[in-house]
Amino acid sequence: MSIAVLQGSTRDGGNTEQLTKVLLEGVPCTEIVLREKRILPIHDQRHMEGGFDPVEDDYDEVIRQVLEHDIIIFASPVYWYGISGLLKNFMDRWSQSLRDSRYNFKELMARKTAYAVIVGGDDPRIKALPLIQQLKYSFEFVGLPFAGYVIGKASKPGDIIQDTRAIREAETLNAELRARVRGE
Repeated sequence: MSIAVLQGSTRDGGNTEQLTKVLLEGVPCTEIVLREKRILPIHDQRHMEGGFDPVEDDYDEVIRQVLEHDIIIFASPVYWYGISGLLKNFMDRWSQSLRDSRYNFKELMARKTAYAVIVGGDDPRIKALPLIQQLKYSFEFVGLPFAGYVIGKASKPGDIIQDTRAIREAETLNAELRARVRGE
């Protein structure tokens, strides 16, 4: 059982990353920091005769890494009541993967499990719920089971440590992930 983390924060060491570290303490994983990758926005060519043109960026590398893992953790701060642009660009490009003749994207994604780590400052346990629905519907579209999420409240750097509820929920999910990695 292997885990990949798609880190969607634009801030190095920010609250989202801190909460994700609590979630994954002692759990081996591959961290994919999207701000360190160049993933261009989608150029929608779904209905073009030739399909999508190849794009010279890091998307293919990142999606290959994702497809190699069993559990995918989507980590994002709440940006204007949605996921970060970094994570959104990555997920928008799934349209290309759905039409990629090298693999059956839906079949491969259906074999995985998704979790989310979300951090926001403006009443996120309520206002981030549409973001959770966005992820849920996107995952359903590609057949990716959504097993759970943690929402934390934080604004300034380091604030997440004050959110004892989110820390407790991350620790609980940590125990679940440790058991899954051990095969229990």
